[in-house]
Amino acid sequence: MNYAPPSPTGNAEAFVFDNSYARLPQQFFARVEPTPVAEPWLIKLNKSLAEELGLDVAALEREGALIFSGNRVPIGAEPLAMAYAGHQFGTFVPQLGDGRAILLGEVIDRNGTRRDIQLKGPGQTPFSRRGDGRAALGPVLREYIVSEAMFALGIPTTRALAAVVTGQPVYREQILPGAIVTRVAASHMRVGTFQFFAARGDMASVKILADYAIDRHYPDIKDKDRPYLAFFKAVTARQAELIARWLHVGFIHGVMNTDNMTISGETIDFGPCAFMDAYDPRKVFSSIDQIGRYAYASQPGISQWNLARLAETLVPLFDENADTAVELANDALGEYGATFQRHWLDGMRTKIGLVTSEESDLDLVQSLLSAMHKGEADFTLTFRRLCDSARDPAGDAMFSATFASAEAIQPWLQDWRQRLSRETATPEARSAAMKAVNPAYIPRNHRIEQAIAAATDDADFSLFEALVDVTAKPYEDQPQFAAYQEPPKPEEEVQRTFCGT
Repeated sequence: MNYAPPSPTGNAEAFVFDNSYARLPQQFFARVEPTPVAEPWLIKLNKSLAEELGLDVAALEREGALIFSGNRVPIGAEPLAMAYAGHQFGTFVPQLGDGRAILLGEVIDRNGTRRDIQLKGPGQTPFSRRGDGRAALGPVLREYIVSEAMFALGIPTTRALAAVVTGQPVYREQILPGAIVTRVAASHMRVGTFQFFAARGDMASVKILADYAIDRHYPDIKDKDRPYLAFFKAVTARQAELIARWLHVGFIHGVMNTDNMTISGETIDFGPCAFMDAYDPRKVFSSIDQIGRYAYASQPGISQWNLARLAETLVPLFDENADTAVELANDALGEYGATFQRHWLDGMRTKIGLVTSEESDLDLVQSLLSAMHKGEADFTLTFRRLCDSARDPAGDAMFSATFASAEAIQPWLQDWRQRLSRETATPEARSAAMKAVNPAYIPRNHRIEQAIAAATDDADFSLFEALVDVTAKPYEDQPQFAAYQEPPKPEEEVQRTFCGT
């Protein structure tokens, strides 16, 4: 076991806080202290992230169990729960807020970037809505594994600084060990944060929030003629690129509610999320998504729908004339589709080894995806093996073996090689470039569930540690972890994941 017991003495001065959100008006949050837990133990400290944040790693190794459990609030922290609303599966809820999360404060990292430090699962807040404010061990480990894997894949994301067990149970469908994950984010402002104030007709607070978000995330647009419109366009552009990058690695968020879409453009909230095994554009993992609202291929459209909800909150700031403001909002929102398509197609070109652009490339990509769907080909393995085919046609056999019918993919391979003949890169350079964007390792859902089961049932964190280690280098060949490349066996497949943090 990788437990590290807390020291009974020492200080909590590992952080140097500068808490700008806590200086906003009181309607933006509720001040609340974490609820102490019985016997906290440190499961994992993300030392490299701690160093990036400029934190005192040695102090965190000594005091981490106390700090990250909420038993000891660091000097300078100003704990608070943020207020926000949100559309959940299309239904508007005017008040959500941090029901099981507490923002400790903000630090300035070594790159000069402001970052939030938040505890997830530290007890009830005024926004808990009859919940216990706690998290179970399984969802905490899932968030740690997947968020760090997303970072390693190069996708904008919140990150995990630490995970602790609390030493006391939580009660769900069954009794489970409690845990807390410490999340690091560029900020925790969401579309739903703007909705919270707009729903109350409080445009003064919407403007304060927009000014704060611009200062924090988009300072270069402050002097634009229409800064709030420029802000909306900037958020739209980041979201379009983010969703395209999700699709490039087969990621399904699972719950793309407006309270789960950040203004910063980071991936947030890893509940019923997963990476696809066999490619299926209609694949859904969330246990509560009965109609496929948040299926893999639906994510670009849902992102645009969420952005429309953001536009609704900002329209009064775009122009004094209501008709002009709406026209500006619609024009800005209309740019989303082209921006997303450009990022998606550029990324898919790179995945199949193309540097130049031709009109027929979209058809080439779509015909591959169609063949993968019909042939039940594993998304990650197919593209990784294509890297070997790009270097040497001898690799075609392994690539074709990912399909139910090896013969069915041969026409596509011929079209692909014909297209490659019009490129100038050497086979070796092309293969290397493809391996830099097509991961060998993702946190496969069955591996996550195995790690959770071992930790929950036997307090065995070895599978968790192995999965964190292998997914930290997703684009590298790691012979010692070769088994982690393989898709699940039929009996290992995980069809549904659950909210739980």
